[in-house]
Amino acid sequence: MFVVAGREPAAVLRVQTNVGTAVNRSARDTLDDAELVRRAQRADGAAFAALVARYQERVFNVCSRMCRHQADALDLAQAAFVRAFEALPRFEARANFFTWLFRIVVNLALSQRRRGAVRREVSLEALDGEADRLRPSPERRWHDPARDVENRELGERLEAALASLDEEFRIAVVLKDIEELDYATIAEILDVPVGTVKSRIHRGRMLLREQLAAEGLLHGLV
Repeated sequence: MFVVAGREPAAVLRVQTNVGTAVNRSARDTLDDAELVRRAQRADGAAFAALVARYQERVFNVCSRMCRHQADALDLAQAAFVRAFEALPRFEARANFFTWLFRIVVNLALSQRRRGAVRREVSLEALDGEADRLRPSPERRWHDPARDVENRELGERLEAALASLDEEFRIAVVLKDIEELDYATIAEILDVPVGTVKSRIHRGRMLLREQLAAEGLLHGLV
């Protein structure tokens, strides 16, 4: 999806349909984040490419649920990686790269939405973050068509309900229930106390349940 194309900020990333073909796979698979960051800070483009490859799907997934349109999510994800590239010289070794990167993603997403800079159309593929995950695998292609339609409609209603939440509740729910991060990590990303994170998640879940119950959809959830 995103590949490092050069060392100048404007040329850091480009869209590529064949994910990761230009990425140093050996570095990506064998080195931890801290070592990749150290190498990237020494102008090792392959090291930063490995970090992009490691986190691009998760970053795009969060951006999709904040933007609700694939083109906007792609732009936002690329902007986040560019911002991370530009800020990398100031990254402190004691920090966690994943948390630092996701804080950049969340701040950019909130900033863009507050400016009204994103489209409002809903793209189901974008909402799920990865188009490949929406395409049924060969062994799942013969499911009952009626059930497939029902599941698709339920997914759309769930995503619409999630999108209707206020920003502070939605991002907390996304990070906890979709990205499955722990409370401490979410608190660090959002720069708020753990208690605030728990409160936002609880409130967000309650609002979702109320909306889905009003639409008679809770019976379709597991």
